[in-house]
Amino acid sequence: MPDSPVFPPAVVAAVLSHMNSDHADDNLLIARAFADPAATACAMTSLDGEAGYWGYAVEGSGDERDRELRMPWAAPITERAEIRREIVSLYEQAHARLGTIPRPR
Repeated sequence: MPDSPVFPPAVVAAVLSHMNSDHADDNLLIARAFADPAATACAMTSLDGEAGYWGYAVEGSGDERDRELRMPWAAPITERAEIRREIVSLYEQAHARLGTIPRPR
């Protein structure tokens, strides 16, 4: 879990809600690119000034999302607007890594 909480709990909760309801496919893409191509389910679980955290599951492990992926940001962040920038960067890097095409912005 987070090493350096920077953001208030309400901000973290809002980001997690948005990512897990509106960007569930993006979460799974990130897990497949950076953790395990066999990931079958994924949810963002936390974030701090250093990294984003996702829980994911792979085929045969159920939907428990019991494996953790920690993805460091490009640089430490302190502002809410920087969260989006860093997640979009991970999303684009995930597509590049998997050889897929990101949706237009």
